[in-house]
Amino acid sequence: MDAELRELYQQVILDHNKSPRNYRAMEHHNHDAEGYNPLCGDKIRIYLYIEDERIKDISFQGSGCAISKASASIMSSILKGKTVEEAEQFFEKFHNLITGRLSDDPAREDLGKLAVFEGVKEFPARVKCASLAWHTMLSALKEEKEIVSTEHE
Repeated sequence: MDAELRELYQQVILDHNKSPRNYRAMEHHNHDAEGYNPLCGDKIRIYLYIEDERIKDISFQGSGCAISKASASIMSSILKGKTVEEAEQFFEKFHNLITGRLSDDPAREDLGKLAVFEGVKEFPARVKCASLAWHTMLSALKEEKEIVSTEHE
């Protein structure tokens, strides 16, 4: 990761950690899921309001490290208004990025601000922090009731 991207990464992470977007319990939701990362102690709950196969609203609550909270914040901003199918595609692209399987793929450009998380692929424990919100969102989409754990990835 070059110095410019590292600086951007730090700025984006700190901004979204300090002022997370969509950080609230959603009173009127029709999908939700809980996630837990026992290695870092991150806990998250994702709320979705889906209508006509589109994410009309998304929010989250929880506690965790800066990477976990920033990932959830950016995810919620990007997925609001997207279709369920688009959300699933974003999950795949993001997961491939942070696990090192998307580096030279043109789909990388579609990720916008999420591209700053590319550096976490160098730190396996941080991959779990960055992906927790995403796995939890996917579980909410599928209406799974089991708590998502990063130890089952």
